[in-house]
Amino acid sequence: MADGAPDKRVDMARALRDAGITALLAFGLFLPLVGFQTVTDFGNNLVLTTRWSLLFAIVAIVGAGRLAYSLLLEPALKQRSMRRVSAPPAGWRAVIAKWFTPFAIGFVIVYPPLVLAINGFGGAVKWIDNFGIQILIYVMLGWGLNIVVGLAGLLDLGYVAFYAVGAYSYALLAKTFGLAFWILLPLAGILSSFWGVLLGFPVLRLRGDYLAIVTLAFGEIIRIVIINWVDLTNGYAGISGIPRPTLFGIPFTAADDGFAAVFGLEFSPIYRVIFLYYIILALALLTAFVTVRLRRLPVGRAWEALREDEIACRSLGINTTNTKLTAFAMGAMFAGFAGSFFATRQGFISPESFTFLESATILSIVVLGGMGSQIGVAIAAIAMIGGTEIMRELDFLKEIFGPTFDPTQYRMLLFGFAMVLIMIWRPRGLIATREPSVFLKERKSISADLINEGHG
Repeated sequence: MADGAPDKRVDMARALRDAGITALLAFGLFLPLVGFQTVTDFGNNLVLTTRWSLLFAIVAIVGAGRLAYSLLLEPALKQRSMRRVSAPPAGWRAVIAKWFTPFAIGFVIVYPPLVLAINGFGGAVKWIDNFGIQILIYVMLGWGLNIVVGLAGLLDLGYVAFYAVGAYSYALLAKTFGLAFWILLPLAGILSSFWGVLLGFPVLRLRGDYLAIVTLAFGEIIRIVIINWVDLTNGYAGISGIPRPTLFGIPFTAADDGFAAVFGLEFSPIYRVIFLYYIILALALLTAFVTVRLRRLPVGRAWEALREDEIACRSLGINTTNTKLTAFAMGAMFAGFAGSFFATRQGFISPESFTFLESATILSIVVLGGMGSQIGVAIAAIAMIGGTEIMRELDFLKEIFGPTFDPTQYRMLLFGFAMVLIMIWRPRGLIATREPSVFLKERKSISADLINEGHG
């Protein structure tokens, strides 16, 4: 024990030093971002105010987190890396893998009636719209980007451009020609897919950072075009009065021919919200089904071969040009579907809805969930988007940090912190394992000696 005591004191000293340095860095970083705030007084003048309590609270949390990591998490990670990895018992994992997907699908199907039973007609709108519909939109976008990034290995930072193309295509065609939602939905996907092919051609020879820069520029070009082509898109003012979808021609309005009047119900906006929920749920399940089926086809296996090694992919005789173009086209098509739904759900769209932040959020969902994993992307979307919506309900934090404190302003800080934790804990995402598309005769587990992440 006497020999071990000095080592513990040294570890504690090092941990305290690292925590102090981290707290100082956090103080210097957050001082201009959090410590100072400009507000407008009654004379319309900017006044500099301070938020010392919030600043010191964040610095204390960062320092305590670093201390906890040095004392608890870092030794556990070192022991884990030195310990020989053995295959975990597959019994409970097999049960979860078998029943998780059916249970999840069943839960999202009965989610609206469940919320109605718990919160009633008045309180269910928020939980179905802000949580259910909003999360499903990003689940669908994450699954679409997962084709490009997770399966084909092509880094796309301008994915929101296809989302915008789908939204504006639906809005303009619906207002100009009066076409129905069910006609414009596939048309918006086709137009977005066309733009995906247009993006794919210039980047055929690019990879890595160069590909990321070009796709980022493409997303910004689309946004700038939307802003400046005022005659078509109405610029910053956006497009309002976008037609809503109907149920076989029955609108969800309070008129005599509305849904509630036709079926003898009392009018409530909850009916339209539930209808929109099941539309986006069907679109998300369609995205998942098509992706899973495509993975088992030759084009899906070509995507995965391209992701692993493009040179080896070419040596096998695979046409990498067509492979990249199909990946961009399929991912863009699902983004177009989601964009058209977003336009009809909001009834108003503007360029502010399609900034780079949206692309970063969707990419973060794919990376956090595990590139190539459908379930992981869905879990990450629930955590990130649902977490953002829950932060809007944390009004009690204003009593701690002041009445001007808005938790939603710090969501990107929490996302970045989550990214750091994921990179430390599970570098390949929440769901690190990838199911094989095809296997010879029978599926076999990969030995832990052959991989770095553990059980394959």
